[in-house]
Amino acid sequence: MSDLSNVKVAVLSTDGFEDSELTKPVEAVREAGATVTIIAPEAGTIEGKNGTEVSVDAVTADVDPADYDALILPGGTGNADKLRMDGPAVEFVKKHFAANKPVGVICHGGWILTDADVIKGRTLTSYESIKTDLRNAGATWVDEEVHVDNGLVSSRTPDDLPAFNAKIVEEFAEGQH
Repeated sequence: MSDLSNVKVAVLSTDGFEDSELTKPVEAVREAGATVTIIAPEAGTIEGKNGTEVSVDAVTADVDPADYDALILPGGTGNADKLRMDGPAVEFVKKHFAANKPVGVICHGGWILTDADVIKGRTLTSYESIKTDLRNAGATWVDEEVHVDNGLVSSRTPDDLPAFNAKIVEEFAEGQH
């Protein structure tokens, strides 16, 4: 297993996240030694679709992407839709991509990538219902369990989590791409 003991991982999320798509990747990177910060538009706690509550460590308006080595974007339709309307969250994603740092995105999490305008010329997968949005943003969409494109790790659904988690740990250990 890859060692993430010196890696700081940001997780951008808000209410309505797909529970396992936040908790399982966080568990995987923490087990590999990473320090994880849950970042949301508002302080307090966020709640998943199935009731999982997660404490927020920082708010999007107060964080600097330069402080993090990697980024996780969990899915959940409501989560993804709310995050893409949060200006500081979109700016965080833009700056993270500009620094060529690794990103793990699953399911509907890719929606914010369209608003951040960071996927033109990239190849990724997602929940099938947002493939047109990703293509319209200039990406090539593929239907695969997990796809890696120069540090961008993407998967479709909770069924893909074992492959997704293994790949994010590997890519996060590699660092900037």
